[in-house]
Amino acid sequence: TSCTDPRNVTADSKSMRSMSGSRRNSGSSLVSSSSASSNLSHLEEDTWILWGRIVNEWEEWRRKKDKLLKELIRKGIPHHFRAIVWQLLGNATDMPVKNQYSELLKMSSPCEKLIRRDIARTYPEHEFFKGQDSLGQEVLFNVMKAYSLVDREVGYCQGSAFIVGLLLMQMPEEEAFCVFVRLMQEYRLRELFKPSMAELGLCIYQFEYLLQEQLPELNVHFRSQSFHTSMYASSWFLTLFLTFLPLPVATRIFDIFMYEGLEIIFRVGLAILQYNQTDLIQLDMEGMSQHFQKVIPHQFDSCPDKLILRAYQVKYNPKRMKKLEKEYTAIKNKEMEEQIEIKRLRTENRLLKQRIETLEKESAALADRLIQGQVTRAQEAEENYVIKRELAVVRQQCSTASESLEKAQDTIKELQQQKYTEQFVSNLQTQLEESRLREAELLGALKEMQDKVLDLEKRSTCLPDENNMAAMQEEVKQMKLRELETLRSFREMQDTVTELNQRWQLHLGGGGGHWKESPKKNAMNELQDKLMTVRLREAQAQAELREVKLKALQLESQNQIHSKLIGRNDQERSALQDRLQMLANQNKALQAQLNEMKRKQAESDCKSKEEVMAVRLREADSMAAMAELRQKIADLEIQKEEGLIQGQLNHSDSRQYINELRDQITELKNEVGHTHTQTALFSGFHVIRHNTINLLSLSGITVHFCFLH
Repeated sequence: TSCTDPRNVTADSKSMRSMSGSRRNSGSSLVSSSSASSNLSHLEEDTWILWGRIVNEWEEWRRKKDKLLKELIRKGIPHHFRAIVWQLLGNATDMPVKNQYSELLKMSSPCEKLIRRDIARTYPEHEFFKGQDSLGQEVLFNVMKAYSLVDREVGYCQGSAFIVGLLLMQMPEEEAFCVFVRLMQEYRLRELFKPSMAELGLCIYQFEYLLQEQLPELNVHFRSQSFHTSMYASSWFLTLFLTFLPLPVATRIFDIFMYEGLEIIFRVGLAILQYNQTDLIQLDMEGMSQHFQKVIPHQFDSCPDKLILRAYQVKYNPKRMKKLEKEYTAIKNKEMEEQIEIKRLRTENRLLKQRIETLEKESAALADRLIQGQVTRAQEAEENYVIKRELAVVRQQCSTASESLEKAQDTIKELQQQKYTEQFVSNLQTQLEESRLREAELLGALKEMQDKVLDLEKRSTCLPDENNMAAMQEEVKQMKLRELETLRSFREMQDTVTELNQRWQLHLGGGGGHWKESPKKNAMNELQDKLMTVRLREAQAQAELREVKLKALQLESQNQIHSKLIGRNDQERSALQDRLQMLANQNKALQAQLNEMKRKQAESDCKSKEEVMAVRLREADSMAAMAELRQKIADLEIQKEEGLIQGQLNHSDSRQYINELRDQITELKNEVGHTHTQTALFSGFHVIRHNTINLLSLSGITVHFCFLH
């Protein structure tokens, strides 16, 4: 059994299909001994008998002969006993889920398309799985579909089909389904095949540590060539070497895996690397890939024992592996926390960007308003400048009119003192015409000034009103003082005009009879009347001009008021900007304090999680200790009962009966060698089973003898 023929598994599957025609018959097996029994040597017969005893006395071997059983499994389980031994090793003989299998096949699974796609890639060269409608592909689909319905979290994962396919080469689909369920639950395979594949990452982390510790030169070469561990070791853990090594060698490894778990995968992987270290160090990345694909898988075809022996020479410390598992869990938790912190920071960054965009929009709006205000102020300043220029022109005209009036008054005085001549009359007529022209010009300018004053009054009513009452009251007082001064000057002008009018009347009354005597004098009098009328109109125009000046002063005062209001608004705006900057700085400081508090909170949460995990680990250790104590108590009770039963068997004639059974077995084997018929083999199995059960039932022992049909 140390170097099993790799064709045995295929031969067994062929004989099974030819014998039963269907794999759905309960209790059926792929084992057929018709072709192997004719060539059994004496050693093989002893091995067959030994494993038959192991199967029938399984519980006793597991309790009392565990070390011997481990050595036998490492040497290899005979292929015709693998089905029952795997079920016993996995404790999958009586599982409730087996009764649900037929109901699960009637249901539909969301993973059916994926399963159908990958079935053709599972053992494509094996006879049992060749062909799209082959029996092997059908039962493989059934098992994978049933498990995807039982464990919806895992569903279906690539790689698991190779493990199920190996089970189907040894046993019917219902039993293969039960064994696979037990493998997923008890052998860490479920964690390997979860969508996150966290267990695979842990296995790679542990394997890298072993590689660095035991093969440092090869590890340095792998790192220099960027040849990562996951590139070649992922399939080792996911398929248990079923896709890497030939099927007979991988089946031997699977035998040990069923008893010892994933430890054998680490050992075999390191043994392979150690065996090929010299060749791998001399190759580059592409050469190493080719070496792993074409050379390594066929190095141990002739004798798998060489690989198994090397595997158990590898140093493996379970306690150190537990520590590595804790380190890996801590690293992953830290990475998870960092990812959560990064997501949180990204969210805060996005919110801050939105806040910045909002502030930029507000700043742009304020800048637009500021520019608009500056433009408005510039326009008002330009209008004020134009008005000032026009006002200066009017003042110049007013001063010219005043000078003309003074000249006219001087002329009147001269007329009163001197005699009138024709030349003087013509001068008066010329002055009268010039005065009328100036009067017309003054009336036009006065009308324009009145229109502008009305326009400025309308604009002043549209300007914004502020609550600066003290300054406005002071300016109103100044305006009233100016108005009083203007009214006083206006009254003086009216008094002057009245006085002139009285003098003119007196003049007319005193010299009326003298003028009537001469027509020239009458004409002179008329001219003097017109001149006085013109001078009166000039006085009235000067009074109106002073009113216009008063209104201009009022408008200048309002302009100053509004300029001051604009200045105050600018100051308030700058104060608001300073306050906004201060609030932004305070917000940044508060944000920094909040981040610090969140960091401290995260640290406290991490510490609390670590304390909770430590408490749970202590609870798990105490539960394991209690379970060990209970197991020891049960073992002691069983040993007590076995002692009583052994005492009963010693006084019976069981030895003679056992010798008779051995003779019957020898006769049946000879009969099978001569006839080569399957009917004799089945009848022999039934006789052995019946007699063995009768023998052991005499001593009160209940036996589950599972010879497969």
